[in-house]
Amino acid sequence: MSKRTKSKDPFAEREAQRYANPVASREYIMQLLEQSGVPLTREQISKALHLRGDDQLEALRRRLRAMERDGQLIYNRRGGYGLAHKMDLVRGRVVGHPDGFGFLIPEDGGEDLFLPTHEMRAVFHGDRIVARVAGMDRRGRREGAVVEVLQRGNEQVVGRLFVEAGIGFVVPDNKRINQDIVVPADQQYGAKHGQIVSVQLIEQPAKHRQAIGRVVEILGDHMAPGMEIDIAVRAFGLPQQWSALVEAEIEGLTPVVPEQAKQGREDLRELPLVTIDGEDARDFDDAVFCEPHGKGWRLIVAIADVSSYVSPGTALDAEARERGNSVYFPDNVIAMLPEVLSNGLCSLNPEVDRLCMACELLIKPSGRVAEYRFFQGVMRSHARLTYTKVAAMLQDGDEALRQQYAALVPHLEQLYALFSVLHAERNKRGAIDFDTTETRVVFGENRKIERIVPVVRNDAHRLIEECMLAANVAAADFLLKRRMPGLFRVHEGPAAQKLTDLRAFLGELGLQLSGGDEPEAKHYAKLLDSVRGRPDAHLIQTVMLRSLAQAMYSPKNLGHFGLAYDAYAHFTSPIRRYPDLVVHRAIRHAIAGGKGREFMYSEEQLHNLGEHCSMTERRADEATRDAMDWLKCEYMLDKVGEEFDGIVTSVTSFGLFIELNDIYVEGLVHVTALSNDYYHHDPVHHRLVGERTGRVYRLADGVRVKVARVDLDERKIDFALVDATPSLGAGTTRRKRGERDAAKGRRKGGPRGKRKARAAKS
Repeated sequence: MSKRTKSKDPFAEREAQRYANPVASREYIMQLLEQSGVPLTREQISKALHLRGDDQLEALRRRLRAMERDGQLIYNRRGGYGLAHKMDLVRGRVVGHPDGFGFLIPEDGGEDLFLPTHEMRAVFHGDRIVARVAGMDRRGRREGAVVEVLQRGNEQVVGRLFVEAGIGFVVPDNKRINQDIVVPADQQYGAKHGQIVSVQLIEQPAKHRQAIGRVVEILGDHMAPGMEIDIAVRAFGLPQQWSALVEAEIEGLTPVVPEQAKQGREDLRELPLVTIDGEDARDFDDAVFCEPHGKGWRLIVAIADVSSYVSPGTALDAEARERGNSVYFPDNVIAMLPEVLSNGLCSLNPEVDRLCMACELLIKPSGRVAEYRFFQGVMRSHARLTYTKVAAMLQDGDEALRQQYAALVPHLEQLYALFSVLHAERNKRGAIDFDTTETRVVFGENRKIERIVPVVRNDAHRLIEECMLAANVAAADFLLKRRMPGLFRVHEGPAAQKLTDLRAFLGELGLQLSGGDEPEAKHYAKLLDSVRGRPDAHLIQTVMLRSLAQAMYSPKNLGHFGLAYDAYAHFTSPIRRYPDLVVHRAIRHAIAGGKGREFMYSEEQLHNLGEHCSMTERRADEATRDAMDWLKCEYMLDKVGEEFDGIVTSVTSFGLFIELNDIYVEGLVHVTALSNDYYHHDPVHHRLVGERTGRVYRLADGVRVKVARVDLDERKIDFALVDATPSLGAGTTRRKRGERDAAKGRRKGGPRGKRKARAAKS
C-alpha cells in the first residue's frame, strides 16, 4: 500500500494488521469508484492507488476478484470494474418454489425480485447471484433476470433415483429444487431404480442444459428406518463430519479440566449451582443459583466457557461457524461442537470442575435488575435436575424428592420466588405470550412412530427461561455500554402491509389493535389477553403471530419486539449456538480491558456472520421440519380411509390445511375437493368463500376429514371433507352481504399441549 493511499484510506491500519502485504481496503476502493462515476479497469485502479511492484498488483487483483465474487463489484465486457448498485443490479440468494419459479432475496434487505421459471433454469435454490431488474410482472412484482452466479449453493443433492430406458435422473428431495438431475449410466455406480442416493453435481444447471451428477453415496431403500434424517441432513446440506484438522486439534483433550486453566478465575465450586434440563438432555450449558440479597435476590447464571476451548482461526472454530448451531432431530442430534466438548469439557456435568462465564445479577423485589457483572469462573454443578423433578418439588411438594435434594431445596425455592416476580415484570413490560404447540415423537420397534404427543411445559421450564432472559438482556446491555461490537438477537415489529391486513381482519371481528402505525409488544399482549377464552382465540392468535417478522442476528441493535426489550443478545447457549460464542468473546475482550475498536471482528464480518447464523438457524428448522413431515406421513400410511376431527390451520388459494386433533398431523383439503361451488380466496380474512352458496371455510374452523392419500416422497397428506358444511366455525362473525355464517358453536377438539414463546432456551 502506497503512503498516499495509506493516508487517505480510513481502514489502512486494519488492513496492515491483517495482511503482510496490505492493499487498499474494500471500502476505499468502492469510494474511489463512487467518485470516478464510471467503471475503472484494474490498471486505472492501480494507478489511482499509486501501486508499484508485482506483489502490490497481485494483491489488488485478488482483492478485486474477491469483491467481484461477493457481488460488491461487477466486471463488465470492457474489462472495467463497476459498483453493483450503480448498475441497477441486485445481489442476493435464490429461494426456489416447488412450482418452478423463485425469488431473489436481496442482501441489502430491499424488495424481493420475482424469478420466473425460465430464469430459474440456470440456478438452484440456495445459489448466490446478481440479477438485474427486468421489469414488472402482471401481478405488479419486480421481475429479475439472472446476470451472474456468484456462488453455488449446492455441490451435492440428495433424492430418489429413477432409471428409464437406461437413462437415470434424480428427483431432488428438497422440493425447492424443481429440476431433475441427469445421471449418466456410467455415473450411477451400482445404484438401483427407486433408491435414495446423494449425487455430486458434475455440471451445474444452465438455461439450456440440465444439471448433471454422479452418485457418490447410496443412502438405502425407500422407507428404510432412519432414512428421514439421512435425507434431511443431505438435502439441506448440514455438515456432519469432522475434518482431519478438527480431529487433530481435539485429539489431546480429556474430560478433565487442567489445573492451570482454573488459575485466575473466581472459584464458585462451593456455590450450589445446579443444571435444570429435560430428561433426554445430553449437554448442559447453563447452571443457576439464587439466594436472598437485601430485600431482593442475588442470581448467578453460569454458562459453559466454550470460548476458552474454541479459539478464532482454528479449524474447530471454522467448523463451528460453518454449522452455526446444533440441529436436533427426533432421537438424534448433529452437534455444533465435537462430543469431547459438547458432552465433555463444555458440559456442566454434575460433581466435576468446569470453566464458566458467569453473570451475577442483583434483582430488586420488583423484578428489575439493580446491578450485574460478568466474570470468568470455575464451578462444580451440585446436581443434574430435570424440569419434572423441580416442578414436583416446587409445585407438587413431592416429599421424597425434597428429602433427596434437601440441601438444594432452599435455593430452588428462592429461584421459584424470583421467577414469580420476573414473570410478573415480564407481563408488566408487555412481552407477547403466544400459546403454540410443541410435539414429541414416541418411537416403537424398528423406529416406527407409535404416537405423537404434546410437550407440556411447567413452571420449572418457565423458571429457567426467565433466568436466561435476564442474563441475555444483561449481555446486550454490557455490549452497548462498553461500545463492544457483537451480535444482537433482533426482532422487528410488523411491516406496514401486514399491519394493515391484521387491522382489517380484526376490524371485522369488532376488535382493535392499539398503538397506531407503530404498535408495541404491549399492545399485542393486551389484545391477546382480552380475547383469551373466546371461541376464536386460536384464530386471532394465529393471525397476529403471522403478522410479525422472524427474529434474526445482527450487529445493529434493533431491539426485540416480541420480548419487549430495547436490547437483547444470545449469551446462554454457546455449546449449540455460534452467536452466543461471539458474544462470549466480546465480553471476555471487554473484561480483559480491551476496547471495541480492537475487537477481532469488523463491522462487515459481524454483518456477514449475522446473516450466516440466521441462515443456519432457518436451515436447521427446515431440516427438522422435513424429517418430522416424513415421519408423520409414514405414521399415516396405514390410516388411509379413516376419519378424524381437525382444525383449519392455514387457508390458501389452493385449499385448506387441516391439523388433526390430538394427533398433530397436518394435511391438505384441495380446493377442487370442495364440491358444488366455486371458491374464492380472501387472504385478508383468511378464508375461502363459496361464490354461489356463500359457504365459508375459515382459519381455525373445526372440520371432520377422511385421509384420502399419503405421498411419502412429496411429504404430502391429502384429506377429504366428510361433511361439506364447515363445522363449528371458531371464528364466526357477521358476514358481508351474500355470505352466511360458517358456524354456530364452539369447535370440538381435545386438549392441546401448549408452549409459551421461548427466546432464551430455544
